Amino acid sequence: MMNVLLVYPEFPDTYWSFRHAISFERKRSVFPPLALLTVSAMLPTTWERRLVDMNVCSLRTSDIEWADVVFASAMLVQKDSLRRVIELCKRYGKRVVIGGPYITTSVQDLPEADHIFLGEAETTLPQFISDLERGEAKRVYQAAERPALSLSPMPHFHLADLNRYSAMAVQYSRGCPFQCEFCDIIEIYGRVPRTKSNQQIMAEFEALRRLGWRGVVFVVDDNFIGNKRNVKQLLPELAEWSERHRYPFSLITEASVNLAEDDELLDMMRRAGFRRVFLGIETPVKDSLKEARKGQNMRCDLLDAVRKIQSRGLEVMAGFIVGFDNDPEDVFEQQINFIRESAIMMAMVGMLTALPDTQLWRRLEREGRLIGESTGDITHNTLNFVPRMDAVKLVEGYKSILRTIYSPEEFYRRALECLKRVADERREPRHSSALEDLLSFGRVVLTLGIRDDARGEFWRYLHCAFTEHREKFPYAVTLAAMGYHFRKITDEYCC
Repeated sequence: MMNVLLVYPEFPDTYWSFRHAISFERKRSVFPPLALLTVSAMLPTTWERRLVDMNVCSLRTSDIEWADVVFASAMLVQKDSLRRVIELCKRYGKRVVIGGPYITTSVQDLPEADHIFLGEAETTLPQFISDLERGEAKRVYQAAERPALSLSPMPHFHLADLNRYSAMAVQYSRGCPFQCEFCDIIEIYGRVPRTKSNQQIMAEFEALRRLGWRGVVFVVDDNFIGNKRNVKQLLPELAEWSERHRYPFSLITEASVNLAEDDELLDMMRRAGFRRVFLGIETPVKDSLKEARKGQNMRCDLLDAVRKIQSRGLEVMAGFIVGFDNDPEDVFEQQINFIRESAIMMAMVGMLTALPDTQLWRRLEREGRLIGESTGDITHNTLNFVPRMDAVKLVEGYKSILRTIYSPEEFYRRALECLKRVADERREPRHSSALEDLLSFGRVVLTLGIRDDARGEFWRYLHCAFTEHREKFPYAVTLAAMGYHFRKITDEYCC
């Protein structure tokens, strides 16, 4: 038997952390660490497990002393925290095993861990366990191929304290069929999307339901509709299950813009319980889309695509990028106008960054334009390459977008338009009790309606939301909390 400590490093405070929003609910993080919960399910049943998500609790000395081996996984944005974890665990003489996207794409700058996993672990982790038992464990385990997801076990959801999170996460597929130049997903997971079987993913939904979870579940696929054939086989079964259990989950996922081209798929997703979808829109500038090899966004009018998806009952969230070589001088105004006209409430705008081992990284390296490593956080990033546009103008233009779209007046206006566009006859499922919701509402009112300098805008927004969208009022309050978070992060970054 062996004691295994699963450690998830801290995320810095960014737009994606939602810290200022989820604090109203007294939550500590948005999602539990799905990768480590999956790794736990691959370990021998006789091994003892303990999870420490440093985003919800501290890594204690007693946890490290208890462990025989420490497993850690991280994304690029978590690299500094990961290094501190490794140093601390090694100080106590512990065997440290690391893997994840950051490790896989940053092989030239790896932390000093005992064992390193490159690529997906479904085939290499069993080999490591066998080697470890024989005393022959290697330092580096490189996945020879991308495994079938039939090998991926059900994550150990029970290891996470569900009450500390505002949402849960499951994974249905890996990979994306497109070839966006800046994207590291196709480098890590490939361009042939692999999916779990219907039986696998439905068992995961059922496990979360039996654990008592109600509310948001994020299907974390980077492109949920990458394999349309399999998705269309899954959705009727998911719809039947959701209807039978009275829609216990509010489903969110990521997809490509070509979702708007498929009426059948839109209707199937809505019936299955999907309420929101995150799209990689990136830019309304056609030349920049062509430069980024994002041809799927050039086959349609992007504003029409967003409106089409919204009209079918799915709220659209989206990512945007400035800093492409072909961006014109007025790209900042174009981005602001697009976000305003599309009524995309959650618009994640970032400066282009060259992530390790992407097509963009390799091109800029050939051109001699790389000047540093990416932080992994596109919303607080310093440029790691020499842009075509004057760098000072680019950074200031980027900040002007953030100041505009997350100003109270702009954000509340978009939120109201979003509520109007997206028809929603079903009540949002909640993990919290009525009393907890009331207390959260009180905290929002105290912070945004009394203490905040923009309290006038808040009360006008709340009045309109209550009179015009009464059935969506709880969600309108959630949007206000999210807007407050975006504004706080913007103020910190743009000061």
